[in-house]
Amino acid sequence: MKIGFIGLGNVGGKLAGSLMRNGLNVSVHDLNQSFVEKFVEDGAKDGHSAQNLMQTCDVVITCLPTPEASGLVVKEMLPFVAVGKIWLEMSTTDAKEVKNLAELIVAAGGEAVDCPVSGGCHRADTGNISIYAGCVRETFEKVLPILSHMGRRILHVGDVGTASLLKVMTNYLATANLITICEALTVMKAAGLDMGMTYEAIAMSSGTSFVHETESQLILSGSRDVNFTMDLVQKDIGLFQKIADEHEVPLEVSPLIIDIISDGQKRYGSCAQSDRIIERLEDTTGLKILAKGFPSELIDGEPEERGKEVIVRQ
Repeated sequence: MKIGFIGLGNVGGKLAGSLMRNGLNVSVHDLNQSFVEKFVEDGAKDGHSAQNLMQTCDVVITCLPTPEASGLVVKEMLPFVAVGKIWLEMSTTDAKEVKNLAELIVAAGGEAVDCPVSGGCHRADTGNISIYAGCVRETFEKVLPILSHMGRRILHVGDVGTASLLKVMTNYLATANLITICEALTVMKAAGLDMGMTYEAIAMSSGTSFVHETESQLILSGSRDVNFTMDLVQKDIGLFQKIADEHEVPLEVSPLIIDIISDGQKRYGSCAQSDRIIERLEDTTGLKILAKGFPSELIDGEPEERGKEVIVRQ
């Protein structure tokens, strides 16, 4: 099966790399030609354009920064969609938008899958990330062998659009967790506690989380480079708030989180790394939330393993 991959950024480049590492036939395209050249050096083919990839590949994967970017790419590919062609959308995007684009693909004779990922760039780099897949079951069976080279846990969630709803929700939870971790660490520092010990206390407690066990380490090391920027965080939490508004759910915490991230963008730049949000509290208190012995980058220590479908409890 010939696979086209569009979007070789922080996440997309790592997902495409997993396909390459496992010997799949991959052609790539990105607006940044230097990204393409690196993949070509490693054995990928230059896909040249979205149109060409849809013409020459069985499956075309997109992993792009905004819903608008995905929309433009799909419109470029649409004239070349035909029976047997599959579009696999791995971007974090708007559920309604991905449904609309999927309908265009299906109307042209193709198949569409909404399959964002969760788990961080370091796990995308090793094929150990989690994947949500929204599509009809028949299409899911076709793409599962491809997804299993990019992710360890793959959940079929139902119709197109459902995966994007879940992904936006999980990113909201991760952001809320990041902000509470920043507050917890700062309060403990103000109380005179050692930050390395505090990290371990949280990690062994009921209050621990994936975000603590990853991003807290980058905060404490001082690197604050999680490979995920505040503009992307703002996009995702904004999409979550939009879902709540559409369903008339009056949220209290979500608007506060949006305001906090907005303030972080004003202080440190729209595209500042998201874990620099700790610096708002450092600037206010004069404290430095740092500790020795923590890594400057996240490395997934789990060995790569072929992914499997997660079965929903009945």
